[in-house]
Amino acid sequence: MKSRFIEIDRKTPMLFPPSVQELLPENHLARFVVEILEQLDLRRFTWAYAGHGKAAHHPEVLLGILIYGYATGVYTSRTIERACHDSLAFRFIAANTHPDHDTIANFRKRFDGEIKDVFTQVLTVAARMKLVKLGTINLDGSKVKANASKHSALSFGHAEELEKRLRAEVEELCRMAEQAEGQQQVLKLDIPAELQRREERLAAIQEAKAEIEARAAERYAREKEEYDARMAKRNADREAGKKPRTEQPPAKAGGF
Repeated sequence: MKSRFIEIDRKTPMLFPPSVQELLPENHLARFVVEILEQLDLRRFTWAYAGHGKAAHHPEVLLGILIYGYATGVYTSRTIERACHDSLAFRFIAANTHPDHDTIANFRKRFDGEIKDVFTQVLTVAARMKLVKLGTINLDGSKVKANASKHSALSFGHAEELEKRLRAEVEELCRMAEQAEGQQQVLKLDIPAELQRREERLAAIQEAKAEIEARAAERYAREKEEYDARMAKRNADREAGKKPRTEQPPAKAGGF
């Protein structure tokens, strides 16, 4: 019988492996964040790295993953670090690099005020482009152009008011991020050293699976014995003229 399912194949390598650039949808928020940052003057960040030493992650990358993270509810440095491995959007912004949580946390602490300025600029640009939201952040950008078309003075005043409101949004998001950073508990898959190799992991999985199935079989045998005893009583009640209760047999012992 022909299978109706799409074949699962995780082993055959692609002839031409796709890039993160190709995999991310064209209208994705991550692209928008990157495109705005590419247009902003980030020299106040880059100048701070003057001198010698180990190559650092570019400020544009760190700004991008922080802004995108805050805009999508990803706040802590460790969560952002994991996202740079697991999330296609974060990997796109990070250009397939993987800043660790210490780098992210230190950057955030070192450039706190500057990050807030750039974040406010990103939101302001988005609002001026009539975006209603940036991720989870409400912008109400549709009103900006409507008010701007009435009068140039009103346009300037409204833009100033909008920037203040967006700055307040940024301050609140950064406050939430700092709070989350302080409270977060490190949750990670802690694989013992002896299970690092795939062969050992598969063997351990098989051993755990066998133990689970053995316990299921034992439970089934116990429940079956109890069921058989109740069925014997049920048959005895029927022969004695009593109406027995309907009863379902125990579920068959299943696999993993």
